[in-house]
Amino acid sequence: MGGVLIPEELLSGVSVEGVSRVHGGDIAAAFRVDTSEGPLFVKTHPRPGPDMFAREAAGLRALRRHVPGEVGVPRVVRELPSGLVLEWVEVGPVGGGDEEVLGRALAGLHRVSAPAFGAVDESLAGFVGSVPVDLTPSDSWLDFFVGRRLCPLVARAVDEGAVPARAGVLLERCLSRAEEWCGPVEPPALVHGDLWAGNRLVDVRGRHWLIDPACLWAHREVDLAMMRLFGGFGEGCFAAYGEVFPLAEGWQDRVAWYQLPPLLVHAILFGGGYGASVMAVLERYS
Repeated sequence: MGGVLIPEELLSGVSVEGVSRVHGGDIAAAFRVDTSEGPLFVKTHPRPGPDMFAREAAGLRALRRHVPGEVGVPRVVRELPSGLVLEWVEVGPVGGGDEEVLGRALAGLHRVSAPAFGAVDESLAGFVGSVPVDLTPSDSWLDFFVGRRLCPLVARAVDEGAVPARAGVLLERCLSRAEEWCGPVEPPALVHGDLWAGNRLVDVRGRHWLIDPACLWAHREVDLAMMRLFGGFGEGCFAAYGEVFPLAEGWQDRVAWYQLPPLLVHAILFGGGYGASVMAVLERYS
């Protein structure tokens, strides 16, 4: 996407003083736009999925409503099918910020609940990265996780050759114990949905910010499993979380189970060794 330009409609009426390309993840093109009223963050994609940016904006708004104030969430300045304009966050040095503050804030976020698992608003279609996911609400976390996440993602990964056909056989074996692997029943929690370290910023004042969400009502352990998948979060963060909102017994045995969806998404999008990682997890739980 080296030649991607910012669509004119995203900056209509804005007094632009400068534009520079910045790192914005693996899916969208990202820019810093300096304006007469200060810098903005702009992200766009030449071929965005239907409502892809609308879903991100909905997630940002949900987080802004419910994340404790010690942790920031960028304000949505403009939302269009072609992209988003967001509040700019001036990122500080790597390793800044108090991880315990983040852990306590996540525990507070996960205490926010809803009647059902699934979408945070009226839209039933969501995305993880650029991969579509079904957010149709369900009263059962087991039904939602298996029927709306695991099975569709494994089927797509097999169809696209990201994992071998044997993945479907292993998944069928896993499902016989899926209720056990999903853990004790808990109320739906508001989760970020894609909480790897790249979607957590620390600004120049040491404040943590959450960005690029794929929000839904889910089991809270999905966020914590994602945080452990690629690293980047200190043990102080998890310890502080546990002090505020302790995890149910056996959570360690469920971490890899809840890492399956992001591993499948990465296998679909990027290939490489992610397919082998998916197979290893399926073998473990089958």
